[in-house]
Amino acid sequence: MFDRVSEGHSTNQNIMATILRHLPSESGVTKIEYEGPYIGLYTKNPRYLLEHQELVSQLVNSIKKRRVIRTDNSIRSSERVTRQILNSKCISKSDVSEVFFDPALGEATVFVNDQNALSTLSQINIDLAEMTGWRMIFRRKPRNFKIFKEINDILNKRSDERILFYKQIGEKIFRSKLGGVTEANIICLGGFNEIGRSAILLITHESKVLLDFGIKVYENENLNSIPRIDITGLGMNDIDAIVISHGHLGHSGALPLLFKYGYEGPVYCTEPTLPLMIALQRQFILTHKNNSIYSRNDIDDVILHSIPINPGFVTDISPDIRLMLTNSGHILGSASAHLHIGNGDHNLVYTSDFKFGMMVALDNAIWNFPRVETLILDSTNGSREDIFPSREEAEINLTNSINSTLAIGGRILIPVPELGLSQELCITLGMLRNAGKINPDNILIEESIMDNLDFYEIYTEYLSKNLKQRISNCEKDPLFTESLVPLDGKLDWSKSIALAPSPTLIDGKSVTLLSQICDDPSSKLIIISNPVPFTPSAKIMEGEREVCIGKKVLEIKCAVDALPGFSSHSDYNQTLAYVSRLKPKLRKIITNHGSGNRCHVLATSINKIFKIQTQHPSIHESIRLL
Repeated sequence: MFDRVSEGHSTNQNIMATILRHLPSESGVTKIEYEGPYIGLYTKNPRYLLEHQELVSQLVNSIKKRRVIRTDNSIRSSERVTRQILNSKCISKSDVSEVFFDPALGEATVFVNDQNALSTLSQINIDLAEMTGWRMIFRRKPRNFKIFKEINDILNKRSDERILFYKQIGEKIFRSKLGGVTEANIICLGGFNEIGRSAILLITHESKVLLDFGIKVYENENLNSIPRIDITGLGMNDIDAIVISHGHLGHSGALPLLFKYGYEGPVYCTEPTLPLMIALQRQFILTHKNNSIYSRNDIDDVILHSIPINPGFVTDISPDIRLMLTNSGHILGSASAHLHIGNGDHNLVYTSDFKFGMMVALDNAIWNFPRVETLILDSTNGSREDIFPSREEAEINLTNSINSTLAIGGRILIPVPELGLSQELCITLGMLRNAGKINPDNILIEESIMDNLDFYEIYTEYLSKNLKQRISNCEKDPLFTESLVPLDGKLDWSKSIALAPSPTLIDGKSVTLLSQICDDPSSKLIIISNPVPFTPSAKIMEGEREVCIGKKVLEIKCAVDALPGFSSHSDYNQTLAYVSRLKPKLRKIITNHGSGNRCHVLATSINKIFKIQTQHPSIHESIRLL
């Protein structure tokens, strides 16, 4: 029945033998292959395995490894025929907008125009797999396909290379363990007692895993802008895996640099994080032009080596480390990493950036881990002064600030980052307008923010329970985005709100718009984000009314409101509440990702309140976990 069974060590042969014992001939399985952290079951009868999920669940319980069902290449229809079959099952030929094929995985991602078509096709997913030989993934159509098409083109063209890559990674993960006493240490490479260039190296006697590899966007000296991996003495191929928590450049921006210098291993992240980080990395090299530290080809290698994994599932990423990603509530697809080290010897949670508080777009960070001995904790708002108004109060303050300016015909500028807080505000402003609480002539959104908002409409399973309920109810405009208008420099934006990057007011479209309203007392600048110290935004918040931006001095005569409460990071009280919810007895908390003395202050507070051992290390420091 089997064309080929992957060969390997005795452990791997036992795994394959166990699989064979559990699979009847009706399953139509033709091949068992390593597929990175998974074991792929290739079948000529996908209906049988898809309809007998209890059999597959028993298989997972027996081998303690993740498996994935794939269709045998021999039963896959051509792309043209597959599109015809899809269209034949739709009410209207216009229901299917685009189909992207991935031959390496036997998957077809189908973008559809509305929720009704999405529901209709999803209900016949097994039928379609049987008729076409492709596993279907259905997504809502984005406004802009550009980034998806570019990623799909790379994946498609390099399918053979990816198949070999998956097999090699699988053999490396499922090799026999070296044995010996389990040990674990971390080395702080970036993001400790600072914000930006987040990077942690986890070392065991079996494995070396990087957690994030970010960049300091506003730092010009490379030694201070990228993680200090040079202090480890590691070669690129000494690294077994990289885990990226989310798409922000502070956590993923230096990743292509590793590929530039020879890394060939896997990158694990959630599905939305891949296109989001690729979009920001590409924007980074465009912004820096000839001064970029890596190239477009290096970013393409990130795409080739990325393995998206679903939150909530435990996945082997090395012989002695298993990973589970969980929602961190920060931005779309952001995740905390729960790492199981050894044979239940130690559990490490790296929160990365997290939000343990109310947001419109996303749910709270997950806190109910079964076991945690060591916690590496986001300290962005670790000072006792970093206490924000409740979300309800923040929305009231925003509504009042907007309405007071609209009443006198003014213009409102809200400078925001391209990703995260900006999409949260897009949905919030749309919701407030939908409820009749604000009534601007326009809500103008800069193009890059709109592009990133597309991902929130595509990956709806990552949204908050309330928004998912609106989507499942097929409500009109479920994400409150119909009232948003792309920002056009030719538009008269009187009595309008404009969202534009960047929040620092160092550069970007927000600087252009500020220059248009700065001498108008009826207009207003609303600062939502915590400003980076010493930037024009921070100086304006501190009361300066003449600021130098580039080579130009702007006199700020417009009104200025600073409205906290919308941060996508937990404030001081929310961080303490998160720690208090962790039921397993923590042995140690390590604070990171905080400017000034915030890491120190938070560590001291936690130690006093919870009587837990805490540390606030600096870059270069090594900490023994086990």
